[in-house]
Amino acid sequence: MNEQQKYIIGLVIYPDMFHLDITGPHQVFSQIPNAEVLLLWKSLEPVVSSGGLTILPNTTFADCPQLDVLCVPGGGFGTVEMMQDEQMLTFLQLQAQTAKYITAVCTGSLILGAAGLLQGYKATSHWAFREQLQLMGAQVITERVVSDRNRITGGGVTAGIDFALQVVAILCGEDTAKFIELLLEYNPAPPFGVGSPEKASTELVQTMKKMAAPLIEASHAASKKAASKFPSS
Repeated sequence: MNEQQKYIIGLVIYPDMFHLDITGPHQVFSQIPNAEVLLLWKSLEPVVSSGGLTILPNTTFADCPQLDVLCVPGGGFGTVEMMQDEQMLTFLQLQAQTAKYITAVCTGSLILGAAGLLQGYKATSHWAFREQLQLMGAQVITERVVSDRNRITGGGVTAGIDFALQVVAILCGEDTAKFIELLLEYNPAPPFGVGSPEKASTELVQTMKKMAAPLIEASHAASKKAASKFPSS
């Protein structure tokens, strides 16, 4: 690895996002030698996540430099709002013109899709929402992390750590990614083993879908609205 190489990584934040979608990757990316990790929002005002954790942005959209990596998190109804927020979508489209990698975690991929940035690309998202990517021209892949050219997307919430380690491997080489994985003792051992619909009971999956139905319906409507603005692949 060339340790003199500097990387500028921009993590977009917004109200009602899932904070682990950002804090997981942030912990990984902050271990890259000579990396600058930016927390991006419209202003420098505090941003409150869906779990109530307050995060301070350190760079505005207007002041954001050219990025090497652009990353968008998922969230609750704030994600649906961002799928229809012209300032957010314009910022993503502008950065995507020069960023080396355009990435997302969880339902952040729906925001990329709404910006027209996943048309013709393989992508993933949280399992309860990923089929909506098809409406916006993406090819849905049911893997935890999906890479297609310079688009990299991760599955739901906790996949952000796996996602970030794979990005590090691309940027800095596998040895650096392995070092960070060991440094963070990233050695998952879920106590119940039901973290995907393939492993959970049908009853549990249906219970979660029922609970999330209003959000699923709202994001589906936003996906259809976004798809109407550009040709589907």
